[in-house]
Amino acid sequence: MTVLVFGGNGQVGQELLRALAPLGNVVATTRSGKLPDGSACEVADFAQPESLPALLDRLQPSAVVNAAAYTAVDRAEQEPEAAFLANAQAPGVIARWCTAHDVPMVHYSTDYVFNGEGTAPYREEEATAPLGVYGTSKRDGEEAVRAAGGRHLIFRTAWVYASHGGNFLRTMLRVGADRDELRVVADQIGTPTSAALIADVTAQVLQHPGGLSGTWHLTASGQTSWHGFAEAIFNEATRAGLLVKVPTVQAISSAEYPTPAKRPSWSVLDNRKLQQDFGIVLLPWEHGLRHVIAELASIKA
Repeated sequence: MTVLVFGGNGQVGQELLRALAPLGNVVATTRSGKLPDGSACEVADFAQPESLPALLDRLQPSAVVNAAAYTAVDRAEQEPEAAFLANAQAPGVIARWCTAHDVPMVHYSTDYVFNGEGTAPYREEEATAPLGVYGTSKRDGEEAVRAAGGRHLIFRTAWVYASHGGNFLRTMLRVGADRDELRVVADQIGTPTSAALIADVTAQVLQHPGGLSGTWHLTASGQTSWHGFAEAIFNEATRAGLLVKVPTVQAISSAEYPTPAKRPSWSVLDNRKLQQDFGIVLLPWEHGLRHVIAELASIKA
């Protein structure tokens, strides 16, 4: 089995290269043709979607996993064309190739397709209503993948972090090492989800015999605020020896931390369908946090 992974240098992409390795030959792509460790890989430029079919024709993968995306949420407000090229047009091109060649495609989407006005975990079939360019481009990407008509597995996830890359956890560890007190938003609620979990579930699903197609919510279980996540990060990091002491985390409102793009205040996704359809248990988010902190502690050691 040859699995083509678009976006092999991202948080999820790097974990996919690990998780998918037992399935067969994993081929990674990045825009630069280089992976984070400096090794060479295939080049795929999502700013030029028309270039992608030639790459697919040459590689002839038996499964495609698209972990590439334009994820700069605030910058997307000033660069909508770039966001839509990467998040909507390119996935559509890939999906149409996969449909024509009877190849399953995994595609990742986001909690940002919802407006955040919910009070119960969002189900897959609920109406989308993105607040900004990033969320709209990701919604359009979902629709393009579905419209292609082939076997697709769209996984919406949220609050992704890892031991590598740029993410909230790594930012908190860096800032927390230098400050005694921080201010973190407490009125946005979601589920921190490790990139490792996303990759591991993807590997399990690709081996599932059911041949299912559709949209699922792939997050850890439970919920917290960014403030609660920050406190948990500091507590775990202190226990693991990554920080000398736990800084004070002051709760603030979103209004006190304005950003160019509005964030959904409620980002909790109902993940029961994925667990039922594939027989997968999605553990509480604290479980993934402990694993990532332990990984960082082992690297430091």
